[in-house]
Amino acid sequence: MIKVTVYQNHDGVFCGFRMEGHAGFAAYGSDIVCSAVSVLVINTMNSIEKFTDDKFKGAIHEEKDVVSFDIISEKISASAELLINSLVLGLTAIQSEYGKKYIKIKFKKKQEV
Repeated sequence: MIKVTVYQNHDGVFCGFRMEGHAGFAAYGSDIVCSAVSVLVINTMNSIEKFTDDKFKGAIHEEKDVVSFDIISEKISASAELLINSLVLGLTAIQSEYGKKYIKIKFKKKQEV
């Protein structure tokens, strides 16, 4: 199962996420759920880097099957907010279509540092 935690700041704006695991929908290399989630996540990270000036920390740990991404800008740009909202829309659509057996999404307030 893919577990996604989407973080929200004190204003309720999505400001990052952590994804871990594999869907287990099909054999490795043929898993359309893993493929879809991976494309959404990596495209969101790349788009925020390319199309916004937001500062972020991102990491991909292939051996641990973990991707983490946090916007660390003091104020999240409207473009970055739209991109993360689009990610959440896509992930929730995948969860609705294939079920929580393959992808589980939770929302969590980000702890202020």
